[in-house]
Amino acid sequence: MFLPFRPGQKGIRYFCPMPLLHYLDQGQGPPLVILHGLFGTLDNWQTLARRWATEAGLRVISVDLRNHGRSFHSPEHTYALMAQDVLALFDHLQLGPETTLMGHSMGGKVAMRLALDHPERLARLIIIDIAPRFSNMEHQDNILAGLRAVNLATLTNRQEADAALAQYIDNVGTRQFLLKNLYRQEDNSFAWRINLPVLAEDLAAVGEATTSATPFLKPTLFIRGGLSDYITADDKLTGIPALFPNSEVATMVDAGHWVHAEKPEEVFGLVQAFVQQ
Repeated sequence: MFLPFRPGQKGIRYFCPMPLLHYLDQGQGPPLVILHGLFGTLDNWQTLARRWATEAGLRVISVDLRNHGRSFHSPEHTYALMAQDVLALFDHLQLGPETTLMGHSMGGKVAMRLALDHPERLARLIIIDIAPRFSNMEHQDNILAGLRAVNLATLTNRQEADAALAQYIDNVGTRQFLLKNLYRQEDNSFAWRINLPVLAEDLAAVGEATTSATPFLKPTLFIRGGLSDYITADDKLTGIPALFPNSEVATMVDAGHWVHAEKPEEVFGLVQAFVQQ
């Protein structure tokens, strides 16, 4: 049984029982599956997803990964398991080998894992601002401290939550992004949509390197932010070509890690051209 989440909105949003993931399916045409990053949700992509569905003639399937958004919580959070979650969704939706898989940051590593393990399921791959190498996750320490500083038991409004986050996170945009995970339960108390205890415990695993004995030979597009260090010159020269020899790297010169939020027009055009080539 699959329950529509918001009747009447554009596209069809489903909440699926475990082990299937929550997703939003909109548009018709060649499938494009989108995976968000750490602490994100499928809603982070909805402006672009809607445009690819309505303007580019694609069937766009945006996904909440496990322990995020409206998908199920699990005590385990590994790339192997997340890739299997997405593969199960592919099977449920009967997605064929014409599918394009795209992921940002953590979602990019999930996408790489699935592509390397099951290349026959994809036509092409798009990775947004992440390389296959190991990533030190210490830069997330302040975010975790800020999230833990929000006392859900006594919280009465979102302004209090923002004030608690601000003790550890100066950037307003980052706080607003994190606060998208905060919601009111039926009893009017607040809760996180993310599985904060598990993500904190398994944070080191989110940074692990992507490896494979065999490369993914199909077309792959990496989109990097010129102001971001998630994809370096060494990644472009050695790390990426070793696993994705049929790849190209496009740089958005004035963008940081959130390339799609900072350069939406450029990312829209790049993805549309790459999928339709």
